[in-house]
Amino acid sequence: MKDYQIPTRETDIIVAELQKTADIAGDVVEFGCYAGDTSVILAAELKNNPDKWLYLYDSFEGLPEKTAADEAPQGWRFQAGELRVSEDTVAHKFKKLSLPDPVIKKAWFNELTDDDLPSSISFALLDGDFYESIKVSLEKVVPRLNPGGIIVVHDYRNPALPGSAKAVNEFMDAHADEYDFRLAATLAILVKK
Repeated sequence: MKDYQIPTRETDIIVAELQKTADIAGDVVEFGCYAGDTSVILAAELKNNPDKWLYLYDSFEGLPEKTAADEAPQGWRFQAGELRVSEDTVAHKFKKLSLPDPVIKKAWFNELTDDDLPSSISFALLDGDFYESIKVSLEKVVPRLNPGGIIVVHDYRNPALPGSAKAVNEFMDAHADEYDFRLAATLAILVKK
């Protein structure tokens, strides 16, 4: 895989969902920023709301090992180490586009501590691809998400990455009374009531 970008239609949906949280207190987080293509789009939108910070989390080591929940015939190319980029690649994109520097944390999601996360979140984009990554991302975001806050989970409808849907479905089974759920393109959108 030489290059991976979220399709324009999905990017438009992500931006529209981010815009809905403009008046909700809290910062913006992206779990799984890869090369920062979506990150710079989020940052450009946040220029209209300078009180919100953008936090980016990625291992910068590529994908982790798959679990059984991630196995799918279509997903053969998503292997441990794929999608590896450097933290500098992301930082350079922000400088090149004259965007405010985000907070970038290099770590596997399960290694993040409370101090690594903002205390209050209004919007979260979760693009961890695999079951454990999405499950852990949800666990990190949910306690900090303000009412009306939105979580967008990428790859929910991607047959090559079934772990994403499994993690979201399990979460919704346990939290259906607390979140509204809908789908747009391959994205799952969860809105805190």
